[in-house]
Amino acid sequence: MSIVCGLPILECVYCLACARWVWQKCLYTAGHESENWGLATAEEFEPVPRLCRLILANYEDDICNPLWAPPGGYGINPDWVVVRKNYEATVGHVTPYMIYLDHDHADIVLAVRGLNLAKESDYAVLLDNKLGQTKFGGGYVHNGLLKAAEWVFDAECEVLRELVGRNPNYTLTFTGHSLGAGVVALLTLVVVQNQGKLGNIERKRIRCYAIAPARCMSLNLAVRYADIINSIVLQDDFLPRTTTALEDVFKSLICLPCLLCLMCLKDTCTLEEKMLKDPRRLYAPGRLYHIVERKPLRLGRFPPVVRTAVPVDGRFEHIVLSCNATADHAIIWIERESQRALHLMLENDKIMEIPVTQRMERQESLVREHSQEYKAALQRAIALDIPQAYSPPSYGTFHETEGENSGRSNEEISLLSSKERRESWEGFVGRLFDVDESGDMVFKQP
Repeated sequence: MSIVCGLPILECVYCLACARWVWQKCLYTAGHESENWGLATAEEFEPVPRLCRLILANYEDDICNPLWAPPGGYGINPDWVVVRKNYEATVGHVTPYMIYLDHDHADIVLAVRGLNLAKESDYAVLLDNKLGQTKFGGGYVHNGLLKAAEWVFDAECEVLRELVGRNPNYTLTFTGHSLGAGVVALLTLVVVQNQGKLGNIERKRIRCYAIAPARCMSLNLAVRYADIINSIVLQDDFLPRTTTALEDVFKSLICLPCLLCLMCLKDTCTLEEKMLKDPRRLYAPGRLYHIVERKPLRLGRFPPVVRTAVPVDGRFEHIVLSCNATADHAIIWIERESQRALHLMLENDKIMEIPVTQRMERQESLVREHSQEYKAALQRAIALDIPQAYSPPSYGTFHETEGENSGRSNEEISLLSSKERRESWEGFVGRLFDVDESGDMVFKQP
């Protein structure tokens, strides 16, 4: 009798749980993720549309006679293209890219295009990843993307060193879209770890703009390099939110929307504490710029707004169920919406008629705010004690495979994990913080 009486209660609980998921996921929009972030300024967002056009230029066979140029053209001088490599030149190690010496903006740019759906070599790069297979710089990274980044670095190291030496006042910018965004994000890590090979270039001259990136590095790396890596995401883009192994995405027997629904349900039922405690869980790299321009349920459009932050927890954790989840990944739409957003920023500045002196003061204030936000994110990551554990969590970011700890007992793995995690974080704290006279931790001055 008690079992029979209990059935309606269980059914009600189940219905309420389903209703909660429907409310959170079907009415949830990407704008909620960044609603508490600060607004980006025209000065910091200015390179994004220009770099998107440079990436688009990689799709042309002949830059001098373009066939697919966006409105206004690519805005590049063919004589300033230093290196341009196609699939034949890269031998499938990476997608086509170019090195462009931008004298107008005092910038040395390496731009990598995104995934080609017709190229098996691109899928090979994406699918080359296993649980705990690759550690780099104190964290985990995507194995295939790291190998592609190292190939680019080895191939173009001499060229970049020469350009950096001949142009000591120029910045060195890495940019890419989708697969290329993951490559340039990890290429930035490789460059920082090997600054001597580029003539000891200062860290402040290095920057990266990853457009619609794949999740390619663990959380501690994503936060530690937020001072030089920037990720740009258009509203509902699915790829920066896809936590499941890309192997599952491309080899799935069901359609992508159905797969995203299943992944969304799985993420909704996973506690955030478990997500943060998984050292192999990969994230979108660096500082995040989120372009928001649609209202919920496609009930209209906002003027595009760009919000920015260095979040630690709540960092694009959940997939947004939207009919635009795949369209927002296209570089063409990102270029258009970023250009619209920049145009509105510049219009607002013009209306306010900000004098030159005040504009410079605002730029200095922006640098200070970004530095403070970066320090706060580092302290937040340390406070959360994000582990470098070796045993995979129960829910798993990837399928469990044999990794670097195969053959060790669980007790050995547990002891090694605890020891190395403690040493890793103690070393991390020592590199970034000092202790003042009152015993408080303060961020080291660069």
